[in-house]
This record gives sequence, C-alpha cells and structure tokens, in this order.
Amino acid sequence: KIAVVMRERSHFPFFDCAYQGFASGDLAKDAWAVRYFVEQGFELCIAQSYAKNFGLYGERAGCFHFVTGAAPDAEKTIGRIASQLTILQRSEISNPPAYGARIAALVLNDDKLFAEWEANLRTMSGRIIDMRKALRSKLEELGTPGTWNHITDQIGMFSFTGLNEKQVLKLREESHVYMTKNGRISMAGLNTQNIDYFAKAVDKVVRET
Repeated sequence: KIAVVMRERSHFPFFDCAYQGFASGDLAKDAWAVRYFVEQGFELCIAQSYAKNFGLYGERAGCFHFVTGAAPDAEKTIGRIASQLTILQRSEISNPPAYGARIAALVLNDDKLFAEWEANLRTMSGRIIDMRKALRSKLEELGTPGTWNHITDQIGMFSFTGLNEKQVLKLREESHVYMTKNGRISMAGLNTQNIDYFAKAVDKVVRET
C-alpha cells in the first residue's frame, strides 16, 4: 500500500537500513521491503549501517546504495550519480575510518564467515525476542497497570516502554535503571539475570505515578 501511494504521488523512497538481521534473524526477510520497491521499478536510496549487525559501533561502517531505473542511458546516469556522491563524500566525510569497513568486507566476501555471521544474527535476534516475551510476561504476572502487548508487537533492538518522562526519572533516581526520557530502552541490555529487577522496578514506578 505504501508503494502504491508513493507511486501515485511521485515520491522518492529513501530507506534507512540500520538493523538488518536483528528484526527477525533473517537478512532476506528484513530486506523484503527494499527488494519489493526495487521489483516495482522504483529508483531509490538506501542508507545501510553495519554498526549494530556487525557490532562495529563508532567505526562509521556501512553502505550507501542508489538504485536507478532501467534506461538506454543507464550507464551515463550511474556515472553522473557516482560523480555527485564522490563530491558529497569528499566534502562531508573526506577520509572515513577504514578499519570497520575492512572487517565488514572480509565477512561479506567469505562464504564461511558470512554463514557464521548469519548464525550469530539469528542467535542475537532470537535472544532479543525472548527478552521481549519475558519482559511482557513478567509485567503481566505482576499485574502492572496498563497493557504491555506493545513490547512484543515491536521488533528490533529497541523498544518504547510507554513510560513517561516522570516515570523514567524516578526509575533512574530510585532503581538506577537508565533509558531515554521518552521511555525507549535497548532490549539487548536485558538478560536473564536482570530482567526480574527491571520488571519490578517498572511495576513500582507505574503504580506510584
């Protein structure tokens, strides 16, 4: 439906692909929307980050993709786009760190390492999904006021808990639990050792505020 509306309004798609493989554990499944738009003949841009799915935080590693439409002068179009991207890259970044990019390139171009990386993604995404289920279950067992299905309805590394700023600050001050003021947490920070503590702390602030 989004593709239909964008086609009708002549919008240009720009995809932010920051968590590929972390949503479902399947690289192809997480890239479905991008591939669908390409199949529908859209020209589009994709900003792809390797910070999360490669664990390359702070290395600024990723890819920028520009998909052009089929045309007799496609090669010339690609050349013009490449020229403009080169100018932008030079003015905005100049010389980016090479370390992270080389690690990503090594893994992506080696069948054995690629398979191992895919397995690691499935493990990590599976653990995050398990933590979502566990957190929702514990809050519901505690009878925490409100509904908590949004925790398992959401996907990826982060989750909006539904806590407001007052509750977030109270959590910080009384339980030393830290998250952004809008209640957004990293699900990867939860584990079997701290999830009970976290759920009880959330339950307490929700009841008291």
